Order: sequence, then structure tokens, then C-alpha cells
Amino acid sequence: MNTLLDAVRTGRCDLVTALITPLTAGERRALLPELTALRREIRSWDWSRRWDAEPTLRALHLAGAACHTGPAAAASWIAARDLRDGRTRDTAHLAALLTARDPAWRADVAHRLAARTATVEDDYPLIRALLHGTEAPAPTTDGFVHAWARATTTSTDTTTSTDTTTTGRRPRPRPRPLRVALREDPYTAELVPRLFETATPAPSLTWYDDPHTAGRWPAELAHLATEGTVQRHTLLTGTVGRLLRGGRTGHLAFYTDLLDVLDLTTDERAEHTADWIALAADAPSPTAGRAQQTLTALFEAGRLPADRLAEMSAAVLFRPEKKLVRAQLVLLGKALRRDAEDRFTLLPATAAAFGHPDTALQEKALKLVVTHLRPDDDALRADLALDAEQLGPALRRTAATLLGALADPTAGTDTDGYEETLPAAPARRPLTTAGRSVAETVELVAALAKTNAPTAEETETALDLLVRHAHQDRTALAAALLPALADRHWAHEDAGRADPAHLSAPELLAAAVLGRLHPADLSPRRPIDGRGFGQHCIHDALQRVTTARAREAALRILTDPLPFLLATPTWDCGTLEPHDLLTRLTAYARQGATPAPADFAQALLRVRRDPQAAAAADALATGEGRRLAAWLTTDGEPAPPTRHVSDQDHGLRTWWRAERPTARRIVLEIPERLVIQKEFPAVFHPLGRPRTGTPRCWHWRGQERAHLAVLPQDRETQAVWLLPDLTGCATEEGRGAGEVLSRLAELGGPAGPALHLAVATGLGARHAEDRLAAVDALLVLAARGELDTALLGRDLAELLRLGTVKPNRLADAARTAAATGAYATTWAFLAGSLPAVLADSTGRGAGELLAVAADCVEHCGPGGPLPEGLAPAAARKGTSQLATQARRLHTALTITTG
Repeated sequence: MNTLLDAVRTGRCDLVTALITPLTAGERRALLPELTALRREIRSWDWSRRWDAEPTLRALHLAGAACHTGPAAAASWIAARDLRDGRTRDTAHLAALLTARDPAWRADVAHRLAARTATVEDDYPLIRALLHGTEAPAPTTDGFVHAWARATTTSTDTTTSTDTTTTGRRPRPRPRPLRVALREDPYTAELVPRLFETATPAPSLTWYDDPHTAGRWPAELAHLATEGTVQRHTLLTGTVGRLLRGGRTGHLAFYTDLLDVLDLTTDERAEHTADWIALAADAPSPTAGRAQQTLTALFEAGRLPADRLAEMSAAVLFRPEKKLVRAQLVLLGKALRRDAEDRFTLLPATAAAFGHPDTALQEKALKLVVTHLRPDDDALRADLALDAEQLGPALRRTAATLLGALADPTAGTDTDGYEETLPAAPARRPLTTAGRSVAETVELVAALAKTNAPTAEETETALDLLVRHAHQDRTALAAALLPALADRHWAHEDAGRADPAHLSAPELLAAAVLGRLHPADLSPRRPIDGRGFGQHCIHDALQRVTTARAREAALRILTDPLPFLLATPTWDCGTLEPHDLLTRLTAYARQGATPAPADFAQALLRVRRDPQAAAAADALATGEGRRLAAWLTTDGEPAPPTRHVSDQDHGLRTWWRAERPTARRIVLEIPERLVIQKEFPAVFHPLGRPRTGTPRCWHWRGQERAHLAVLPQDRETQAVWLLPDLTGCATEEGRGAGEVLSRLAELGGPAGPALHLAVATGLGARHAEDRLAAVDALLVLAARGELDTALLGRDLAELLRLGTVKPNRLADAARTAAATGAYATTWAFLAGSLPAVLADSTGRGAGELLAVAADCVEHCGPGGPLPEGLAPAAARKGTSQLATQARRLHTALTITTG
């Protein structure tokens, strides 16, 4: 026994194999307790020691697997992650020890190992060795199938070439062709059908450039069907079934490529007609396109009856992809020309395109219906007239002329009674702290200690509650906090003094309550991050304001406790009402409390500027009251930003774009605010310095929304700071800034040119989620009556000329805004941007943007002059989307103008 343990500790696998081989099952089981004890010992080793213990781990893994006599315990030991190292495993010793076991035992262990997803690929050689000679079926788990496909793809010959021996080097195994590996593998016929049943395709299946190339999986699977190793019907039904299950486009590409390689016959295609129709209706666009092509081939071969074509059309014409819808309408046209009697089946199916959002496709479907409808088809005409009510307002009039009287030919076309529908403005929630118990405070602080990105509302509530209860009974608060923060290392007495630099704002105050901080560590003269108050990015400046205020409150807990905080917001957005601040200052004066400088400065930045409250503030007859009165009248008004177009690249240019020419962009600059520079604590001074918001920086996402609460009454300044990130979202690969913009629109202060420019830039963001957030911001401003559509339109026009905003992205955002019912609002800002699009109609999406504008005009009938450049665009000949939609918009405006 000691000899075996010594061999394990020294990592001698050869000796371990020699010592265990002659042992009986009982003798092997007797070794397990000491092997298990050694495993527990290794777990307690630190990483430096475990790094040197790889031989020991290998030997222990070998010995324990060989000594377990139960298949479940043996499989658990073999698959244990703590017994593995980072190197490729050599299973020769373990396989040699286990192959002498009963075949049923080996098959049981092999199947158990194959069921472990995390380790099956590493254990694949061992699983094959255990299954060898057992006549047991192959495991069919996804992990084993993937491992089998990979091993078959990368297999090598067991023999080596002899010509390399002349060099004196060890000969290397030669790669074995995939066709040979599949032919020689006994599990090929059993596992190939499983390739179509796994949740995702085995990665090695897609290792090809051309699926028809020999030696690649699609070509070799087709060859297996040719030689009879696998039934062709099995491949076909498996492939179609896997496509019907759906998935990511990249995951389905292999199966569609396999169908191409199999080169299905017409009979095989016809056998799965229902499946192709289902794929054309619901599959991802590339797969649906393949299915549509297959059904088109069946139609051309005369194997697609009219009723099946109608079933297919009813599904495809509802899809948003214009290419698929256009191709389906072409197919319907061919079918109607081939047999006119099929019109009773196919024309109602064609009418499904009447509800498509693209009016050009609606028009194409309407023309197809009118072309093939005969004068005596009264019943069919009546049915189609009902379907035509789905058409857009302009086409509905045309349908009434071509199809006869509709059920309501003017439905949706009368714009005289149009009423704008805007989403309700977000309701503000009051932030209340008075009257909340110690237990509630402790629960909130404990939760925030485990949160990476708390909201400003949560942080402010926790800070004020901690200050209030520490002022009332710090000892009771500390007794309640200690068990709740037991998992925080700094909360224990033996941990010594906590480091303020590593604590969040609520943790700072909690550490002060527990006595884990020293006043010297919280001195306002001590730099917060070791860099003082120099020039930093705006994210740093805002974060240091929050941190400085928290340190100040923690210091007061240790020296002169405050009764409560002055700057705690009234509302969840961060705004502080003037009467609340006046009430708190009055209470401070009554209790003889001295306001904390950073807390009072933050209160000024948050207070809603109401000049009518200035008299009451001045009547307090205190220094803070007089400062508040001045802030509410003149000092609090920020200067408007200046604007210019810059050729400089203010973003972070990556090495792979070093040669890319810089783009011109709009830059806003905030003038210096002397009142902040002179009268506020030093940590606030960066907020009053001239700043363009550049250079751009990269910060961990999650804190930007909390930073908005530092200046909740100054949306203009914050919009200037946010603009570089928004520009990066529009011109580069940036994302996420739109979320901040949607929240920024809900704050207070003027909604001026900076905020409108930020919204305009966000509407052209690269990613859909940022555009959607910009639409939210736009609708919030509109619902609150703060949106200047003319200003927004001019900004969009300039951004379109500079190339910051692309027409197709703006079209997507405008379509989303209009879909909420805000047709008049959407048209109002689009009208100002269209001249820039019409002046350079080569931009991608120009016709799409005109289509959205035309849709808005048809719904709301705004009247007014034609946008500059629309008349020449409408006079163009041709059927391009730009020309078609320009004519449509021109007609709609002409009609509504009268």
C-alpha cells in the first residue's frame, strides 16, 4: 500500500500500472480510502504547489479509476475536474488497466463518461478504448457525437511512412482521409443519423470552403449514401427535419449545403413539399430562400398544384424580407399566366401582400390582381375589395377605382380628423427615506454590497438612511449591520482599517458606522484616486463627485454626525425640489448642524431652478440660504454650448483603422462656469471647466445612468458630454450610449440644441437597440411638449450631409416612431431632413426614408410646402424605390395641401 502511494506521490504512472494490475477487486477497494485522502490533501494545496503536482494528479487519477469497482464511482472519478491538468491526457495506462474488466462494466462506464458534456471530448479516446470489443451500441449524447465527428475529421493512420526514418527523426502519423475514416469506423452507420439530432451541429462538420470538395463532410456523407453505408432517405429526412427545428443561420448552413450536394430529384423534392412550405414560412431568411427556390423548381416541373402554391404564398407574403416577397409575387405571376383558371385560388393568396409594410410591394400585388381579374369575376372581386382595405391610404383609393367600391373606400384616408397619439410621458417616482426602519436600511445596504451597478435611486436612499440612523443610534445600527455584512472582509474587526479606495459609496458609510475607517483616510485633502483633481474624462469627474460626497458623509459619522443629507433627491430621476431643500436647511439651522460642503454643492446642482423660491431661500438669513437664492435666479443658469464642425477624429482610433480617413463631425463645447470654479469644493471644479466631451474614453458600462443624477437639472451639459459616445455609435462600432440618452430625456432643465443634436445622432446609431432608445427619448420630449421638430430636422439634415447619420438607419428609427401613432411628429422632423437626402440620393436607404415620410403624410395629412428637391425627384422616370416613393410623397402632399 505504501509502495503504491509513494508511486502516486512521485507521479510514476508506469509503476502504478504494474502495482495495480495483479490486485484483486477487494484489494483495489481497500486502497480507495488512502487515495481519497490524498485527493483531499491535494485540494488544499495552493496554486503554486498544485502547478508542480501535475505528475501526482495523473498518477492519482490513474490509481483511483483503476481501484473503483463500481461503474458509477469509476466514471465519477475519471471525469473529476480536480484530477485533471491543462495538458493533453494520455489514456494508454488507464485503458490498459480497464480493458481487462467485464465488457458490460466497460460499456457502462463508457456511456456514463459520454453523458458528461464538460469532459466527453477529452475522454473520447478512453471511451472508444472501453467500448472496443464490447459489442455495445455507441453513445448517442450530443457531446459524444460532436467528439466522434471531430476525431473522425482529424484521424491519423496507425502506421507511419518509412521515408522519414532516414533523417533520424521520429516519424509522424499521416492524416487519414475522411472517407477512409468513415469506412473503417464501426459506428459510422449508427452515428451519422445522430448528426441531424444534436442541438447544434458538430463544429467539425463546417470545416470546408466548398461542400462539394472530396474529403469534406457534405461530399463524404453523399458518398456514404451512394455506396449504401447510410440510406439516402435517412440523410434527406434527417436534414429536412433538422432545418424544421430551426436555429441560428450559421448552424443551418451545413444542412442546406448538404441538400445541395445530394442534388435531390424532383420526386424527392415533391415528397417534402409540406416541409419546404413550412421552411419558406418560418425559417431564417437564407434557409427560407432555399426552400422557396426548391418550391419554384417544383412549380416549373409541374409538381406544385395551385392550392399548395396558394398555401405557400399566404405564408411567404407575410414575411418582412422584401426579396422573398418580390420573388413570390413573380412566381404567382407565372402561375396565373400559365393557367388562368387558377386565379380563384391564387388571387386571394396574392392579396396577402396588401398588408405588407412596403407600399411598393403592395402596389405590385395590386397590379397583379387587377391584371388577372376578369370582368365577370364579381364574387372574387368583392372578396379582393375587402382584402384591399389593408392597403395604404393612397393605394386604397387606387384599389377603389380598379376593384370597384370598397367596404369603406375612404377608411384611413380622411386626415381632417387625424389625432396624434403619443405615449404618455414617464411618471416620476418620489424617493422617500424618512420613517424607514433600521432593518430596511440593513437589507438595502447588504444588497447593494453585492451589486455591481446600483441605480442612483438605490445609492441615494442607502446613503441618507445610513446617515439618519447613525445620527440617531450608531451603536444599534452597527449591531444590525455586522451580521448582514459578514461576507465582506473589511467588516471584520481583525481585518484592520478598511481601504476607502476599494469601497462603494454605501460601503464607505457602513464601514464608518462599524468603525473600520480612520478620519485621516477620509480627509477632503486626500486625493480620491491618487491623481488629484486634474483633467480627467467626464466619467471620472462625475464618479469622484459621488465618491467625495460619500467620504464626506462617512467622515461626519466619525466626527460630527449629520441628521440627514441635504442633497437626497425628491424624485427618482435625481431632481431635488426647492421646498424640500428649504425645509432641510431650516431644520439644520434649528438643530445647529453645519452643512457638509460637498453635500450642499450637490444639492445646488440637483435643485429645480425656480426663481419664485429665491425669496424664501434668502429669508433663511444663512450663508447657504443666500447661495441658494442666487443659484435659483442667476448663478444656476448654465451658458449655452457653442457649436462647430471638426475634421479631427476625437475617438479612439484602433490600429486596424489607422489608415482610415477621419470624418467630419459636429462638436459642441461648454463654456467655463466660474461659479462652480470659485464657490464649489475642488472636486466639483472639473464640472465647470470648458469641455467638448472629448477625447472619448472607454468605461465599464453600467454607471453612466447613475452619473446622470449628479446634474439632473442640466440636460444640455450632459448631452454635450454624451455626444462623442453617440457619434461613435453612429460612425463606428460603439454601442450602449442610446440607453443613457433615453434616460437623459426624462431629466429636467432646458431641452435645447445640445439635447436635440444628441437625439438626432442617436436616431442614426449603428445598432437597433441604440436607435430604439433614441426613439424613446424623442417620444418623451414630444409627450412633454419639449420637442422642437424644426430644430431636430435641421440637425438631421446636417448629420446626413456629413455622413454621421445614414438614411437607412434614420428610416428604421422614423418608422419605429411613426408606428407608435406619432405620424405628425415624425413627419415634422423628417420634412426638415429630406432636402439633404434628396440632394444626394445615392445614399443607401434614401428611398426607404421617403417611403416612411410618405406613410406619415398619408396618415396625418399635414399640408405645407414641398420639401426642397422633392419635385425633381418625383419627375424622374423609372421604377427605382427612390423615384417611386418620391412620386408617392409628392402626390400625398399635393392632395393634403389641396
